[in-house]
Amino acid sequence: MKIDFSQNSWQKLTPETDFEKKVLAFISEWFSASETVKVQTSGSTGTPKIFDIEKEKMRYSAKMTGDILGLQKGDSALLCLPVEYISGKMMVVRALERNLILTVKTPSAAPLEDVSEEIDFCALSPLQVENSLQKLHFFQNIIIGGAAVSETLKNKIHSALKFSEGHIIPKIFETYGMSETLSHIALKEIFPVPEAFFSVLPGVEISTDDRNCLQIFAPNLNSELLTTNDLVEIKNENQFRFLGRIDHVINSGGLKIYPEELEALVKKILPQELVFLGIPDETLGQKLVLVIEGEITETQKSALNTLNFPTKNHKPKEVIFLQEFPRIPNGKIDRQKLLQTVSKK
Repeated sequence: MKIDFSQNSWQKLTPETDFEKKVLAFISEWFSASETVKVQTSGSTGTPKIFDIEKEKMRYSAKMTGDILGLQKGDSALLCLPVEYISGKMMVVRALERNLILTVKTPSAAPLEDVSEEIDFCALSPLQVENSLQKLHFFQNIIIGGAAVSETLKNKIHSALKFSEGHIIPKIFETYGMSETLSHIALKEIFPVPEAFFSVLPGVEISTDDRNCLQIFAPNLNSELLTTNDLVEIKNENQFRFLGRIDHVINSGGLKIYPEELEALVKKILPQELVFLGIPDETLGQKLVLVIEGEITETQKSALNTLNFPTKNHKPKEVIFLQEFPRIPNGKIDRQKLLQTVSKK
């Protein structure tokens, strides 16, 4: 289904799938008299909940993204994210506010399989990008959200687009944000020019609390000062680097270890999903272990053994293989369940 918001013809459309029905229902809700819409959180950092968001704030968020990416009336966009969550809802609002032509495709792990025409804008999860590498050259702008983009995936993106002569050279960004900030408040370019720091959008102020966790003040998006559990390094008033979640920090023998940093290091040589965890240990408090999804080859095992970790204490005491990781509905790894599973072994 295509919705041409530049012609305002959505009311004449007949949905053919459940997802199309949900999209049209949200558009009807958007044009209702209510000043708010309901949004469900993903549950990746706590219990899923539903809360009301002001439409005016969503419009502001859409304007920021539209301005940064230079989206114009009549440009094309693709929606392939669930509209229960802020990610899917904001794609619809961006299309509405910029009068885009929106192609609606039922969310899946590989939503770009039948894409054969150039599209100006799309938002994807890391898993969707992983399964769509040969289709990225059809897009002018891609934003990736919902989870961190691994070093492995970044390398795959560069390899896939390196020789795409005669095609669009897309701009691909990793996003930082959450439901409470109405999708992203910062972008970091991945391709063609990889950046080390996220840059915040206009009207967003950043700081850290006494734990060195990021604080966000964006009154046009949320009237409250939002304190996250994300450990960051702030470069200047507009840029920051994500280090890891404070609730993921592992304390092993008195040493604080940021698992996300170690995961990024290992993913430079291993393509599999992997997670560093701290298993309860009588001597160390928490024993550092590396959990890898699936299996690795002997060559990869040798590379892992020769990998230079920051210190000997950052090297995992044990490497565990699991056939499949537990995940929450949006595809993110459920670290808590994974820890419970591994701790029982």
